[in-house]
Amino acid sequence: MSAPRHIVLYDGECSLCTFQMKLLTWLDWCHIVRLVPIADAEVARLAPTLTREALLEAIHCLASDGVIHRGARCLRFVGLRMPLLDRKSTRLNSSHTDI
Repeated sequence: MSAPRHIVLYDGECSLCTFQMKLLTWLDWCHIVRLVPIADAEVARLAPTLTREALLEAIHCLASDGVIHRGARCLRFVGLRMPLLDRKSTRLNSSHTDI
């Protein structure tokens, strides 16, 4: 049985979001994420606590352990699990240690 995948919710109408998802698809060699556009009817079942407004404001990752990561934290969380992004994700986080 394969490991549970993390679910990334994104705005399929947003060109920046769809570009980022295309990049994640190319880099996701280990198939750790499942990408779901927020227009998909399944989103209401997957993330009942997230409002449409919240989903439109930022990308969200529903981690397999139930934790929800939002915005840049979502990308960092996913990036740390992808071999090609691991080093860059760590560097992105270390530049904001004073926050």
